[in-house]
Amino acid sequence: MFVLLWSTGFVAAKAGLPFVEPMTFLAIRFALVVALMLPVALLVRAAWPNAALAGHIVVVGLLMHGAYLGGVFSSIHHGLPAGLSALIVGLQPVLTATVVGPLLGERVSARQWLGLVVGFGGVAVVLFERYGFGSGGFGAGAVLLSVLALVGISAGTLYQKRYCAQANLYTGAVIQYVAAFVPMLGLALALETMEVTWAPPLIGAMAWLTLVLSVGTVSLLYLLIRRGAVSKIASLFFLVPPSTALIAWLMFDEQLGLLALGGIALTAVGVWLVQKG
Repeated sequence: MFVLLWSTGFVAAKAGLPFVEPMTFLAIRFALVVALMLPVALLVRAAWPNAALAGHIVVVGLLMHGAYLGGVFSSIHHGLPAGLSALIVGLQPVLTATVVGPLLGERVSARQWLGLVVGFGGVAVVLFERYGFGSGGFGAGAVLLSVLALVGISAGTLYQKRYCAQANLYTGAVIQYVAAFVPMLGLALALETMEVTWAPPLIGAMAWLTLVLSVGTVSLLYLLIRRGAVSKIASLFFLVPPSTALIAWLMFDEQLGLLALGGIALTAVGVWLVQKG
């Protein structure tokens, strides 16, 4: 369920970004999540964290929502092909596995390392067939923004596991999205026109990203982090680019060739090796 829902984020972003600049898009999205989650947290009388835990939650919000989403949206806005951006962010399981042992004491076995390599190879095959990695129209800055997203999602996952695993999902979400909203609004005010064309595709994309992705799917991610090893959870992100390609085929009739289908199968084998390891 997590992989399927997380994969829809690319499709929703593709639908909405032609009508609004990326930082403005994210600032509105984060504000909507806070407006939705705060009354829920108060209604269910969710426990608010102490000052120390709240500080850790702020860090997670800046990494998981600010750096990750800001980096992805901005890199695509500056011309980086979505497939290339997805491949860079797709390095997350490998980056996570290299630091997960020293930080969390989780052992990454030889079988899991093999699964990580196989999974990344499958993602590369799918994206090569699906997007072709066409170049042009972007510079080093766009690539660095995507690298920022990679560091944000990897560090955020590890930080959440180590310091915020027991945080309340309702109050934690409010604090995280407030923390991400403040710098995103500042960047939008400083760098963008903040003009918004409220066309139906943008309204639909904003509603989906706010309700399903920011509330439901992120909560699923935190539950997974709370219950399982970070290296195993990170491996699920290998399934996101192939899953996104399948959704794009269903929604936009974007064809998948035999090479892409083989890459999807290879990715599934890689995730299986990590989970079994």
